[in-house]
Amino acid sequence: MNPVLFVGHGSPMNLITPSDFTRNLKEFGSTLQAVKSILVVSAHWKTRGTYVTASDPPKQIYDFYGFPQELYEVKYRPSGSLKLAEQIQNSLKTINVQPTQEWGLDHGSWGVLCFLFQKANIPVLQLSLDTNLNPEKQYEIGKELRPLREEGILILGSGNIVHNLQKADFYDMNATPTDWAIEFDEFIRQMLESRNDKEILDFQKKEISQRSRCLPRNI
Repeated sequence: MNPVLFVGHGSPMNLITPSDFTRNLKEFGSTLQAVKSILVVSAHWKTRGTYVTASDPPKQIYDFYGFPQELYEVKYRPSGSLKLAEQIQNSLKTINVQPTQEWGLDHGSWGVLCFLFQKANIPVLQLSLDTNLNPEKQYEIGKELRPLREEGILILGSGNIVHNLQKADFYDMNATPTDWAIEFDEFIRQMLESRNDKEILDFQKKEISQRSRCLPRNI
């Protein structure tokens, strides 16, 4: 069975700035030998309703602005899979999943895959995040996707545990994280390792210091 991955894609500058982060992704990618297809759920694709990309090949989306031109010249062009798109639609029985050619692979997707699977020789699809659904419903969708892992499909979540662009230091890639960011990141890590999924789903209801600074809406 293929694993489920969650990778914090971080700044687009990772694409052109060698670091331990990118080296570790490459090293880890070399251990993933049984992957036939990839399904990405990226925090960059939020929709009303649930959609799956149905283009072959999917277009590469540069959904970041104001960065060096070199970034916009990075190419990552895997194939898509119309067959897998249909399979995903059939797998998610509790919601209506629509195929679309309007989206492709955004930075949250190809910005990670270009290190994990450098040859771009594995079909990739994206599944959108429906903003109408609560965390519990999103969790149930994840359960419905689980059987795909037994068929050689790697499920990859891409985003960041802490995401506050107003507090980010764009001039120092090695800046020391703030205490409140470390605290929240550690809370999520502990809950994941203890498989306390309910605590994660209910995190907004808990008295976690500075949590609103870690995941402010629309930032």
